Amino acid sequence: MTVVDRIATRPTLQMQRHFDAPRPLVWRAWTNPEVMVLWLGPVEWPAVSATQDLRVGGAWRACLRSPDTGQDLWQGGVYRQIVPEERLVFTFKWDESHEDGPPVDTLVTVQLSDAPGGGTLMDFTHEGLKSEQSLTGHKHGWTSTFDRLEAFLAAGGAS
Repeated sequence: MTVVDRIATRPTLQMQRHFDAPRPLVWRAWTNPEVMVLWLGPVEWPAVSATQDLRVGGAWRACLRSPDTGQDLWQGGVYRQIVPEERLVFTFKWDESHEDGPPVDTLVTVQLSDAPGGGTLMDFTHEGLKSEQSLTGHKHGWTSTFDRLEAFLAAGGAS
């Protein structure tokens, strides 16, 4: 069984969000590490570091840190597809055990389109999660992260 086969048989998280911001600004939030660090991570684990080599085959990494304990959680992956201001596909994997044991390779797809009536519609898919427990944890984490992204964009998306 290939990695792609394993990913396809594991739980998938699908979310859709509307942002009252133009697509270029939402794209910049995802593809500029200096901007990404300002909103990435749930409220209880905000990012403190982000790096990107934004090209197909290029790597990304981010460090989330608990303000309560100071503990770091590192994550990273490789860009698989980049269609400017439209589609970003990348692998995602925690560096260390998280939620329900050893990390697994997963796949994230961010699809951006113009929303009817204005703003940007983001279709988000996180495939290949390890278990239902991981699905629940990632749903909470991404929901909080996208709430932070929405607040960042509402404030003008200034870096």
